[in-house]
This record gives sequence, structure tokens and C-alpha cells, in this order.
Amino acid sequence: QVQLVESGGGLVQAGGSLRLSCAASRGSIFSINVMGWYRQAPGKPRELVAAISSGSSTNYADSVKGRFTIYRDNAKNTVYLQMNSLKSEDTAVYYCSAGRTWGPDYWGQGTQVTVSS
Repeated sequence: QVQLVESGGGLVQAGGSLRLSCAASRGSIFSINVMGWYRQAPGKPRELVAAISSGSSTNYADSVKGRFTIYRDNAKNTVYLQMNSLKSEDTAVYYCSAGRTWGPDYWGQGTQVTVSS
């Protein structure tokens, strides 16, 4: 079983920045192609924020394009999400994901991001 460990969440003022990190370990990490981030706000379904393949193809939600950047270090099996110009509507629990394809096979425990206005 692949383990995903997230870090970097917290409280930030609107307009500020945060960087999330997620490291994959254990299990069949060699099978992981796509890593990404989803988020879930209270009362809303979980939604894709951004994802990146091992070949650096990316997919972003329209709501974060131009503000968030996803990148990865394949040697460290780590994916990052740089979040700039944060808005109150970005407040959510952010979940790291990993999988063989664009659909996640594994999930992290989640990290809270709170943006105060």
C-alpha cells in the first residue's frame, strides 16, 4: 500500500501564499504515474485542484489556473502545490492523490488550508 504524507497547510490571509508537499513511500510506488491534489470544502464534493504525470503533463481546475502551480520531483516521489493569490473560496481540506492513471488509486490524510478575508 502506497503511503502519502502531506505537509504545508495552515492559515493565511487572502492574497497570501502557501506551498503544499506530498511524499509517496512504501508499496508499489514504482507504479505511480500521476500525482495530484484534490480539495473538499464543507458541504461540497471533493474536487480536482491539479494533477501532474511523471512526464510533467498537467491538469488544473479552471478556478486555480494562473494562481496555483503543481510540480514534482520524481527522484523523491514528491509532489508540490504552490498556491498564490489565495482567496477565501480556496479554504478546504486538501488531499494528495496518486495513481497509475489520472484517476487516483491512493489518498493522503488531508491537510487543512484556511484563507481569512
